[in-house]
Parts: sequence; structure tokens; C-alpha cells
Amino acid sequence: MTQEQKEQIISMRKNGSSYSEIAQFLKISRNTVKSFCQRMGSSMSKKIELPETMCRECGKPITQITGRKKILFCCGECRQKWWNAHPEAVNRKAIYTFTCVHCGKEFTAYGNNHRKYCSHECYVKDRFKH
Repeated sequence: MTQEQKEQIISMRKNGSSYSEIAQFLKISRNTVKSFCQRMGSSMSKKIELPETMCRECGKPITQITGRKKILFCCGECRQKWWNAHPEAVNRKAIYTFTCVHCGKEFTAYGNNHRKYCSHECYVKDRFKH
């Protein structure tokens, strides 16, 4: 890679161009551009701060960074507190419906598709014939 290409990569990266865009423009490999940028360190990363958002729990401002997942909470403590207070917001996809082997009652279970009993009590009664 020539010195001119290196300077163009630095310039294009600072203007927000992706590895693929730079590689196409300079007619070199995307991986060459990527490894050069990584060797140059954090000064080459495409981290553009987005407008601040507020923490869902406490309302503190949060700075978002492009290329990363959107942050909804300022800390783990706020995240845990909010999700515990809003269980209806959880997107649960693995909910299964069964009929209890012991009592015949229909029940639902989250995350386990091999359940046989609706409760520990039914399990003990059926297993140990009490």
C-alpha cells in the first residue's frame, strides 16, 4: 500500500466512509483497509456520537455511538430495576402449553419444551404414588 493510499484511507475514514467504500474507491482489498485502520488504532474508528438519549429508569443522559447497539440504560442497576418493574415488556417467544401427566390440568411453561408436570407437588405425587 502506498503512502498516498494510506492518507486517502485516513481522510475517507474521518469523513465516515466504510471499509468497503474505501476499498472500492482505491481498488484494494476490504481486509487491507480494515487491518490498516485497526493498526492505526482508535483514531481511525468511525465513532460518531449521536444525540443523547435518556435512561429509561432514572432519566440520566446517555451518549449513543454509531456502529454499536443502542443503549437504553445508564448502568446495569437501572437496567435490572426497569425490567423487574416491567415484566410485560419482555418479548417471550418460548412459551409452551402442556397437559399435566398427573392431574390433567393444562399449563404453560417458559423456556422448557419437555415439561410433564404443572407443579412440584404433582411430580412428587405421580412419581412416588402418594
